[in-house]
Amino acid sequence: MKPVKSLNHIGIAVRAIEPQQAYYEDVLGAIFEGIEEVPNQHVRVAFYRIGDVRIELIESTDPQSPIARFIDKRGEGLHHLAFLVDDLPTRIDQLTQFGLNMIDTVPRPGADQMDVAFIHPNSCGGVLTELCQTRTR
Repeated sequence: MKPVKSLNHIGIAVRAIEPQQAYYEDVLGAIFEGIEEVPNQHVRVAFYRIGDVRIELIESTDPQSPIARFIDKRGEGLHHLAFLVDDLPTRIDQLTQFGLNMIDTVPRPGADQMDVAFIHPNSCGGVLTELCQTRTR
């Protein structure tokens, strides 16, 4: 199995993006890259860059969405780590054969022109893990 290419981003669940912006921009010096709505995941995502790593602030647009439920249960904070991979469908098959519990068994559209698939935290030491690949279609 080929290693992941790099850490793509760190996802942080927030109740609202705007109140967090001053911290990321003024305190950390992160570069704001924009906001995108991802309707199929019921979220708005703000992108920040610090060096080679991106931080995504994820805000729910639906009180029944997975992000809203996450915040209700655990509060705001670290939601997931995302790693860039080559050939996401093949990687999903390999991880399934390896015995990992996949949330997504086929890639789905994510933010920033990426296809994504999540590995369940019970297979990753309690850390929700996202695999992503730049969308080619």
